[in-house]
Amino acid sequence: MNYFIDCLTKKYACFSGRARRQEYWMFVLFNIIACIIVGVISGVLVSVTNVTAFAYLGTIYSLAVLIPGFAVLFRRLHDTGRSGWWWLIGFIPLIGAIVLIIFCCLDSQPGENQYGPNPKGL
Repeated sequence: MNYFIDCLTKKYACFSGRARRQEYWMFVLFNIIACIIVGVISGVLVSVTNVTAFAYLGTIYSLAVLIPGFAVLFRRLHDTGRSGWWWLIGFIPLIGAIVLIIFCCLDSQPGENQYGPNPKGL
């Protein structure tokens, strides 16, 4: 949970540096959990109060985590020795998403690279 909170507070728009696999995947995990919780709360509030404005809670949450999500993805790509611009490969249907997932699953590039020191401290 600390990784998720750090990405939302300390590293909100930090696109430089490197992010370990654990930091990236913990952010993704807690973001999915938060999306489910927001969706359930939104659905309950809309059905109980008949106020359709509550249906936009998910959109508001998604916009709030958009920048930190891109920032942690860029830092994760930097950790594998790739430019943050590699996120654009995700626009290629199916194959792009698979390639991004593989990049995010790869181990850190050992030692220091052009994006900074290894976050593992190795």
